[in-house]
Amino acid sequence: MGKDAKYLRKMISRGGQPLFKYFLPNQHVKSVFEITPAKLKEMGIKGVITDLDNTLVAWDVKDATPEIFTWFKALKENDIKVTIISNNEKERVRVFSEPLEASYVYSARKPLTHAFKRVAKQMGLKKNEIVVIGDQLMTDVLGGNRAGFSTILVVPIVETDGKITRFNRMMERRILKWMRKKGMITWED
Repeated sequence: MGKDAKYLRKMISRGGQPLFKYFLPNQHVKSVFEITPAKLKEMGIKGVITDLDNTLVAWDVKDATPEIFTWFKALKENDIKVTIISNNEKERVRVFSEPLEASYVYSARKPLTHAFKRVAKQMGLKKNEIVVIGDQLMTDVLGGNRAGFSTILVVPIVETDGKITRFNRMMERRILKWMRKKGMITWED
């Protein structure tokens, strides 16, 4: 058994806290529309890093909805910087982001932390002034937590997903079940 496998086993046998804490979001909401500029300001947030697919719109919807335009406008009017960060390809992210006049990162390789840290540097903000919003534990929450940001998990807009995301959802259900059993989370699916 390799060194990493032994460490992983040791952490899980201790109750899993060190490992599973990276999957635990700071907050859970039903939709991005519950995340208002006033609430963000109360938290001291000046920047938002948000996922695209199934967070802002359904994964198979090309353009932003009028409600998303309004949400982005409200954030901008309150001097809250926003960047969309997606594992999706350039054309998908560009076509969605440009009409919103939003900064974006495509092929971000979440949950790796490089894209998150690069966006924070571009925003010129401290880690405690930025929140990561997304619908997946395996990419958005894990990546945001590993990079040192607060995270908000939103309920996916639709229940259907692309092939890779379906695998992630299966893993998420197992992690959520374990965290619920340990009393780490209280919300329902």
